[in-house]
Amino acid sequence: MTERAPAPDVRVGSTTDGLTPISSASRQLGATWHQWVSLILVAVAALCADQLTKAIVTTRLDLGDEVHVIGPFSIHHVTNSGIAFGLFARATPIVILLTSIAVAWMLYFFARSGSRHPVLPVALGLVIGGSVSNLIDRVRLGHVTDFIDLKYWPAFNLADSFIVVGVAALLLALIAADRKWSDQRALLSRPHGQSPRL
Repeated sequence: MTERAPAPDVRVGSTTDGLTPISSASRQLGATWHQWVSLILVAVAALCADQLTKAIVTTRLDLGDEVHVIGPFSIHHVTNSGIAFGLFARATPIVILLTSIAVAWMLYFFARSGSRHPVLPVALGLVIGGSVSNLIDRVRLGHVTDFIDLKYWPAFNLADSFIVVGVAALLLALIAADRKWSDQRALLSRPHGQSPRL
């Protein structure tokens, strides 16, 4: 009389084959086509908005002219050949190279992790759109046009604002995603039948 093979250990929450524990299940994190479309739309909108506002400023105001709006806020037509706060002002080729590398890395990151958090297309779209818009100016003109002047802060443009907002949203999204995965790992590593502490 032969012995029967033991029945497979099927657990609730396992992968679709019913055999692989969920802790070893893989999840596809690459960007889907509609996430690529979302990223491209946000990036193009950011680029167009920045280029439009710069065109309005350069056609309405001479370099150095300033129009007071309210409180410390004014529209002040200035140029910047460097990056934030005028850094690398005399190294435009280096700035162009670094910006190109950063944009390429962001696209690669999105291709690999686009499904990690729903806010990634918007966050990276803002950063890429702003970065490419400023990059176009540096390649075409050798400088970028800044016009938002708050008196107590160096003048900046919409592209700079998009980059800051996008980076902040990206950091918050990544922190939230890491916390979510940490909570799931902690739940999976808890002994079977043990309820979470209150």
